[in-house]
Amino acid sequence: MEHSHGSTSRSKPFFDWILLLLMYSMMLLGVLFVSVATYNPDISAELPLINKIMSSQSGRWQAIFTIASPVAVWFIVSIPYEKFRSYVRLFYYIIIFMLVMVLGSSAIRSVSGWFQLALGRMLQPSEFAKIALILMLARALSSSDIPMSTFKDSIRIMGIFALPAGITLLQGEAGSVIVMAVIFYTMIYFGGVNWKWLFGMAVLAGIGVAIIFGYGVISGSGSYRLLRILSFLDPQKYYNDAGYQILNSQEAIGSGGMNGIGLFITGSHSHLNFVPEDWTDFVFATIGEAVGFVGSSVIILIYFIMTFRMLYLARYTIDKFGRLIIIGVMAMMFFHVFQNIAMTIGIMPITGIPLPFLSYGGSNLLTNVIGVSLVLNVTKNRSVSMPNISINVDLANSIPRKRRNKRKKIFVNTSKE
Repeated sequence: MEHSHGSTSRSKPFFDWILLLLMYSMMLLGVLFVSVATYNPDISAELPLINKIMSSQSGRWQAIFTIASPVAVWFIVSIPYEKFRSYVRLFYYIIIFMLVMVLGSSAIRSVSGWFQLALGRMLQPSEFAKIALILMLARALSSSDIPMSTFKDSIRIMGIFALPAGITLLQGEAGSVIVMAVIFYTMIYFGGVNWKWLFGMAVLAGIGVAIIFGYGVISGSGSYRLLRILSFLDPQKYYNDAGYQILNSQEAIGSGGMNGIGLFITGSHSHLNFVPEDWTDFVFATIGEAVGFVGSSVIILIYFIMTFRMLYLARYTIDKFGRLIIIGVMAMMFFHVFQNIAMTIGIMPITGIPLPFLSYGGSNLLTNVIGVSLVLNVTKNRSVSMPNISINVDLANSIPRKRRNKRKKIFVNTSKE
């Protein structure tokens, strides 16, 4: 990205209250819709809204996560992001260690990816691996003007992605691996990697997906991941299996019509648990039914504004390390939103990718809060690194000229003998 003198005022440090308010607006909506999805009319039919939320165990925990989140925001924003550079590698390897440790844990929906904590809570390291990947890639890609220009550097940067992605895949968490791949590709694109690398990786990825899918079809594999793809192509054929969730999700969203049927409605799809996981990965089905096309469009618009704002902030962040942090967070959030909503309406295969700030779950919610907090940190503290960049550029441009001038004065001889 090139920066002109006219963009200097837009590059000044500031705290982005707009992004923070948008994030908390979505988090409050998340508490509401999780409570709607887990609504029990026998307990809370006549109670006020706050009591309906508190009567839902999932809604209550989501509210607790939301109330506690400002501590994480304050901690991350208060430390200038340049200081994180020294501890990125340590954080990365701690997450790798956690990913390895969780491999032997009890499987939930064919995924061995959670630590069991107190009070029935669970911690999913693969969510935090996305943040570790963003920080580690930002550090590696910002260390040179043209990353992956040598074989050694290429192996190093690809290894940063391959290590957490490979371990996460062994856990059975394919959705998180796809998110990591999107983060990696987006960051190397904005990081200035040669287009040949970008083209080559895209081609290899396409060939790899085609081979895996073709092998699964030919071999008649019963893998639930393959069934998800096949049910996406023909959900009616797999209605009693993997297609059940897609078709019921579409029906729930369609029943919302233009304005929705309302919140906490007895006999609704969400009340009857018509859509499996409608408070976690399929919370958008609950949203579509409750607030309809208009309300769903407003939520999508908020996501669009958040994503576009991050792109805008990255455009006017001169420091490459900070800029790539914003790009990584933007890529993570955009793909989460796109894939989650697309799978609930049936235009993408089902993956275990939650909807940021709206799906139930402490690990994913904290990961997204950390991501947005890092963006706020960069915009608030980006002046810390800007003076060093301008000084280094001046020195790099001026020193060769002085040396060339001195050489001309010393070695040019116009005298005649």
